[in-house]
Amino acid sequence: MKKNYIIASILQIVLMGVGYYLFLPPLNIQAFGFWAFILASTVLFIFLFLIASSSNTTVRITNNSKLQDLPKVVSIPCTLLFIVILGIILIDIACSPLFNAGSYSRRISIDETKDFSTDIEEVNFNMLPLLDRDSSEKLGDRVMGQMSELVSQYYVSDQYTQINHNNEITRVTPLEYADFIKWITNRKNGVKGYIKVNSVNGNTELVKLDKGMKYMPSAFFNENLQRHLRFAYPTTVFGDAKFEIDNEGNPFFIVPTYSYTAVNLKTKVSGVIIFNPIDGKSKKYKIEDVPSWVDNAYNPDLLIEQVDDWGNYKGGFFNSIFGQKNVVNTTEGYNYLAMNDDIYLYTGITSVMSDESNLGFILSNMRTGETNFYSVPGAEEFSAMASAQGQVQQMQYVSTFPLLINLNNKPTYLVSLKDAAGLVKMYGFVDVQDYQKVVVTDASKGIETASQNFLQSYAEEISDNILTKKDITIKSIKSATKSGNTYYYITDSESKKYVMPITLGDKLAFIGIGDKLSIGYYENSDIIEVIKLY
Repeated sequence: MKKNYIIASILQIVLMGVGYYLFLPPLNIQAFGFWAFILASTVLFIFLFLIASSSNTTVRITNNSKLQDLPKVVSIPCTLLFIVILGIILIDIACSPLFNAGSYSRRISIDETKDFSTDIEEVNFNMLPLLDRDSSEKLGDRVMGQMSELVSQYYVSDQYTQINHNNEITRVTPLEYADFIKWITNRKNGVKGYIKVNSVNGNTELVKLDKGMKYMPSAFFNENLQRHLRFAYPTTVFGDAKFEIDNEGNPFFIVPTYSYTAVNLKTKVSGVIIFNPIDGKSKKYKIEDVPSWVDNAYNPDLLIEQVDDWGNYKGGFFNSIFGQKNVVNTTEGYNYLAMNDDIYLYTGITSVMSDESNLGFILSNMRTGETNFYSVPGAEEFSAMASAQGQVQQMQYVSTFPLLINLNNKPTYLVSLKDAAGLVKMYGFVDVQDYQKVVVTDASKGIETASQNFLQSYAEEISDNILTKKDITIKSIKSATKSGNTYYYITDSESKKYVMPITLGDKLAFIGIGDKLSIGYYENSDIIEVIKLY
């Protein structure tokens, strides 16, 4: 029996070492992965011991007393395992929302005093990430396909991390080794580049590196990113590694570190590891000390989970299930906004009764976790998407998840309408507070023209403080009809050109050369589109 025990123990140590190397569990008693590893190791020991014992026919036939000791040897680890599992279950129940609803509602600090019109600046279309993830992926794949020397050796990662790079809204993603053989043949030089997609204008480039990235998620053995990190930080719980670049364009992986209450409850971001995939060096930061160029210290799903706990448990656990007074949730889906050199997560806040309307929305800073709630009742995002699609339902275009912008000091949804090939065909603007107010415009005319079309449709509601007012004297005037609408093309005494639809006012039908007009316009260009007549 002693010999069997020794054999089983040696095999278990070897297999545990292999298992640790393959699965990389954190050596942290708060992590579920650690206890799963212990559980698997215990079951493995019992299995190996039984195999070793059953293979000894001499013991089975001649030594019944040792056979009788077998259940005792097996029962000890089984009993310990049962006690550990029961203890984890009881501790997690004691630390669950059932008994700690208030603590869960305070997982995230949310400022509810913010005002949309004063806190969110008027939209700057030169800083608006119009390209969503799907479009960025298509552009990245197209650029990669043009690099014949690389496409057979690497593939484009699906990360496409949204960052604010030197005030350019950008998605970045690394190349990865195509397979094990490609890793062997290229590991000496590493991965030689990453793809950068400008989310505003779609400019895409493959940035080639002087020194390749050796420590990557697709690398093998000790050059694998997760394995290299685990051996450097054996007790740390990691979040998902996000690829980013610093202000000089150097590549890094940003890895959030987590802490828990009990076992895997109430996940909290404790800090960030900034990992250099070129040389394998890394540095750990507390969350308050993360460098300003980092944009993704927080995972979107974790932020949404924390906001949901804030909305669910403010009135207690049982209220979240039965009475549900003042219980709110985030809507399904989210998007990003770029402000103040940071990236913010946006999602709506709606009643749990799901009445297709929002009570407001939250903005969460992806670097600091700072979160603000804006009380702006209106349509939830999917209602706005359906409203925009309904304007061109014959085209069967599909709407992207909305961007939330401040247009005319009002919260406004901006969506892109795509065809079956994923190409953006139209832009749609939808009033958040009244989703029946929607205007769609051909994307070929540009986003600014689309916004002006929306503003012109509701000129009477436009705030004067965002318009440029001017008195002009008409030098020449012509009219034309487009899509059934009459437009007037005017040149003033300063040789400035203007276009204005008849819908601005019936008096346009009676004006002539030498008459004066008081106008308001939103954007100054070669041909100024007039938004309002005074």
